[in-house]
Amino acid sequence: MTELAGKRILVTGASGALGSRIAQQLAAAGAQLVLTGRDADKLQALGLSTELFTLDLSLPGAAGSLIQTVTSTGQLDGIVVAHGVVAFGPVSELSSQTLQSLQALNQTSPIELLTSAIPALTAAKAAGSEPFVLTISGVIADMPTAGMAAYGASKAGLKSFVSATQRELRREGIRVLDTRPPHTETGLASRAIAGVAPTMPQGLNPDDVAARIIAAIVTDEKDVPAELFS
Repeated sequence: MTELAGKRILVTGASGALGSRIAQQLAAAGAQLVLTGRDADKLQALGLSTELFTLDLSLPGAAGSLIQTVTSTGQLDGIVVAHGVVAFGPVSELSSQTLQSLQALNQTSPIELLTSAIPALTAAKAAGSEPFVLTISGVIADMPTAGMAAYGASKAGLKSFVSATQRELRREGIRVLDTRPPHTETGLASRAIAGVAPTMPQGLNPDDVAARIIAAIVTDEKDVPAELFS
């Protein structure tokens, strides 16, 4: 079991619908939070007594700089990567800008966060903590879907990286896990950076998804595919 009370945990995308719920539930469990997002007002509106950083993780080097700043002021016990963007449309209409944005936010920045944090997480383990990194690639990582090829590729790439990194960092005592919730009613599809979302069935309640993600941290799970969210 991983104890959350008193642990210093970084949550990215905390101004989003799912990230904010994860942050609130972690705070309720007694975690000491460091929150990042692109909307300062939404971060403030959470009303949590915590460290707040407003930044765009798609910018080159932003993820590494964030980790350097966060770890310079205290022990880092865990990271929840909850930021990301979505895009829709056929590959014949895929622009280089859309592709770059998807890769930067959904794959490159989570990878940079994880790799930059390894020394700090290793130190946390040596201090008696149970360090972890949790990513949210979503069901799309396991389900290539027409009209969502580039988005799916960015998430599948993240899942693949996490799966391999999990094996590498196990010996260091750092737990790395990926979660792949089905479609969730966060409103992300309505904020696509390109294209229009197809008609989708009713998604999961984001409060329930956040609770399932927290449970995965606490119970030391190593992988949470879509079927484990039902």
